[in-house]
Amino acid sequence: MRRLAKGFFVAPQVRPEDMAAVAEAGVRTVVNNRPDGEEPGQPTSAQMEAAARSAGLAYATVPFGGKPADADVAAMSKVLEDCDGPVLAFCRSGTRSAAVWARVQLARGAPKEELIEAGASAGYDLRPWLD
Repeated sequence: MRRLAKGFFVAPQVRPEDMAAVAEAGVRTVVNNRPDGEEPGQPTSAQMEAAARSAGLAYATVPFGGKPADADVAAMSKVLEDCDGPVLAFCRSGTRSAAVWARVQLARGAPKEELIEAGASAGYDLRPWLD
């Protein structure tokens, strides 16, 4: 897990068997940003949700491929407003999850440079995602 902000982390694909460790790390909500079937062998959203709930975690899904559209940003914003944190969002590499979080924060008035710095500190170049 890579920290982008207090209470918000991103990660590459997590597996159902990782959910207990995610809960032990203090996460309360898991957000899946991957569409089902994006890659062979990827767990389905239903499998991830069952594992998360079994570990006592809340679960949400905001699946999208490529750059997040305005509807994806709005859906992620709603999830973040309604969820119990801390939050772990994941996708294939973590980049899309970081990007959609940054777009939500930008829409809420966060300075673009601060978001780029937060991404860089977690190993993500968010510049192309915020233009």
